[in-house]
Amino acid sequence: MDKVNALGEYLRARRGLVRPEDVGLVAGTRRRVSGLRREELAMLAGISSDYYLRLEQGRDQNPSAQVIDALARALLLDPAATAHLHELARARTRRPARPRIERIPTGTAQLLDQLPMPAYVSGRYLDVLAANTLAHALSPNFAPGKNLLRQVFLDPGDRELHVDWERATASVVGGLRAAAGADPEDPNLAALVGELSMRSDRFRSLWARADVGHRRDGTSHMQHPQVGELHLRREKLAVVGADGQQLVIYYAEPGTDSARALALLGSIAVTDARDSALADEDAAR
Repeated sequence: MDKVNALGEYLRARRGLVRPEDVGLVAGTRRRVSGLRREELAMLAGISSDYYLRLEQGRDQNPSAQVIDALARALLLDPAATAHLHELARARTRRPARPRIERIPTGTAQLLDQLPMPAYVSGRYLDVLAANTLAHALSPNFAPGKNLLRQVFLDPGDRELHVDWERATASVVGGLRAAAGADPEDPNLAALVGELSMRSDRFRSLWARADVGHRRDGTSHMQHPQVGELHLRREKLAVVGADGQQLVIYYAEPGTDSARALALLGSIAVTDARDSALADEDAAR
């Protein structure tokens, strides 16, 4: 990830995804680029080619909101991607260093333990900060110390769990792009992107597309080794006062096979926890 010119990197990536015919241009037979040329994008946005080149190369540090909006329209960006583009344009000045250790508010931790469905709290770059017992029963990767990006791309078990793995991975990378917009020079982010780019072809391909935002349907299709097929809804709630943290909750539609399977999983989790506690008591005697 380019620490100096995140805006230019994003513009180049999105420019490569727009075909000339998508915006009313004729591609021609001698085109050497897969998407738009710089001068074509500049024309569509109503700015000079030289000014656009300075933006893409990072030599202009203060594009106006009007210019950013014009580029977003020319690139056919949706509202989430447009907001991300504005965020990158504002992120040229270095922000204060963030604390390395993320801590969840006490009240959120207490709420997590009382929720009767799988729930966990993730940090700004999808580190699991806390999880309840049912979340861990749903996936062993929903546990403090795990990073959901590493697990979904690098853990074969996680790929087996997610029937909709292709959609899930696209969503999680889009979410990372959205988080990165607030602080594109964060060294922790750069290290994570670098590691996954080296170890996963799928991640590298998705990151290059520069899509922004989680998938909108908020559902997950899983094949659980203990209770079978699950179609779950997923809610992501921002944790107030905790920069970038989210409370993620999974639940099933009432009366469905998935609801019954999730209830069974809860019973198994309770039994396992009780047996583990009894074993610890016996060991302590």
